[in-house]
Amino acid sequence: MDFKHASRTLVLALAGGLFALAAMGQWQWIDKDGRKVFSDRAPPADIQEKNILRHPGKTNQLPIAPVGETAADSPAKAAVIALPKASAPALSGKDPQLEAKKKQAEEEEAAKRRVEEEKQAKARADNCDRAKKGLASFQSGVRISVINAKGEREFMDDAARAAEVKRIQAIADSDCK
Repeated sequence: MDFKHASRTLVLALAGGLFALAAMGQWQWIDKDGRKVFSDRAPPADIQEKNILRHPGKTNQLPIAPVGETAADSPAKAAVIALPKASAPALSGKDPQLEAKKKQAEEEEAAKRRVEEEKQAKARADNCDRAKKGLASFQSGVRISVINAKGEREFMDDAARAAEVKRIQAIADSDCK
């Protein structure tokens, strides 16, 4: 049992050490689009040195003051212990690709609305023309015939004619604006 426990501990320690070495072998930089990139390979040649945040094997550890002294003991030591400022560019919080896709979707939606509005305007114009022609026919005094359910031709009486004129006038009023 003791041997198994020791071997398990050794395996875990080695795995942790390998993980730490792998983490130390990471490059980190900010690409031309402003995104952080993590890689085990060096950044492309077009990435400026100021945009490289971490080199493998290079640590960003702070110098430690000797025991018994603090940074407040002298201003020179305070400057040595002060945190280095990050050289990363300030990010705007907006993703340009997402903004472009959003703008494109809005433009497509606006185009669809314009097409639909044009269809509706054309339909209203057609209805208006038909209504004007129908009103002209009814107001001309010519006898108008309709086909009944039996397929026979019947002439409209004055009451049916007045009801049809009223219906067509309502269509003309709504579509001929």
